[in-house]
Amino acid sequence: MDATELTRELVSIPSHDSEAAAGDAIERWLREHTDADVRRDEAGADTGRGGNVFARRGSGETTLALVGHHDVVPPDDAQTDADGEYVVEQRDGRIYGRGTADMKGALAAAMVAFRDATPASEFVFASFVGEEVGGVGARAAIDDGFAPDYAVVTEGSTGYSGPETTDVAVAHKGRRGSTITAHGEAAHASEAEQGENAIYRAADAVDAIRDLDFPSTEVLGHSMSGSVAVTEAEGGSAMNVLPERCTLTVDERTVPGERAPLKRVEGVTGVEWTVDQTLPPMACDDADFADAVLAAADAVQEASPEHVVKPHATDAGWLSEAGTDCVICGIAEPGEAHTADESASLAVIERCERIYRGLVESFSG
Repeated sequence: MDATELTRELVSIPSHDSEAAAGDAIERWLREHTDADVRRDEAGADTGRGGNVFARRGSGETTLALVGHHDVVPPDDAQTDADGEYVVEQRDGRIYGRGTADMKGALAAAMVAFRDATPASEFVFASFVGEEVGGVGARAAIDDGFAPDYAVVTEGSTGYSGPETTDVAVAHKGRRGSTITAHGEAAHASEAEQGENAIYRAADAVDAIRDLDFPSTEVLGHSMSGSVAVTEAEGGSAMNVLPERCTLTVDERTVPGERAPLKRVEGVTGVEWTVDQTLPPMACDDADFADAVLAAADAVQEASPEHVVKPHATDAGWLSEAGTDCVICGIAEPGEAHTADESASLAVIERCERIYRGLVESFSG
């Protein structure tokens, strides 16, 4: 079975509500097609996710991992049939269906490379659950001791430096989502002096955010800048009542190192700030490893791939935060994932399998 055939098989398995069936298929394939030590953990067991899948081959002083995830976002109506099964179509050199780009095509490429490569060091394959809901599987694996020295996270890196070029991302931004709550005192709008307008206090908090200098950094010669944006506002109960509460949603894109000083909004009377979600950024600290992956990518394509940075968070952030040197290399192109016509290039799936296999056979740390 080649990577294209395996992609079709994996994409056909629904894995948005529960990844258990997809995990079963991955575990079964690894046991049937490799002599690796294969295991399953209980990550996400309380919600029926089915657990992460791991496989290990080779030996050496360092560990190189290929890391992916087998959960997907809910499919569009056009991506399922009348029985709720996933629709998979192949045409014009691409496979269409939910999860083709994010990220079962790359997962299949990694599995075939794991089967076929003769590793130069200890070689691990890992597929996590719950990536789309905050890194459930990655965090559980790290808490349980998963700590490879190096990892290629097989999220999308194709089409960044040029069309159809599979690049190597050496960094990505993280995300911190938070809520600002402004408290006031209700009063009739005709007697505004009798109360405190929570929306006005929220507006003062917005002004404090508007004046922030966003953090920036540099990773292996690439500049990265964060951002902060107020994305939602809610407050008030009636047109003639002074609002006693107003909430703001804040989306912050983070870079390795400092965070924007959002806590300063609490200097506004009646305002509190709470963090709802943190997805860490990623930065590769080992230039030799980043160059080795780039060389493997360059060896199997006519284009000239580059080191690039990605704008959004992946499981690489959790691994990087835990001490693993990570890069990202995979099939998905910008804007391809999570769409109603999600697809993956057959040629790039096969290319990524060759990239992974070449790296595994040449890199020993």
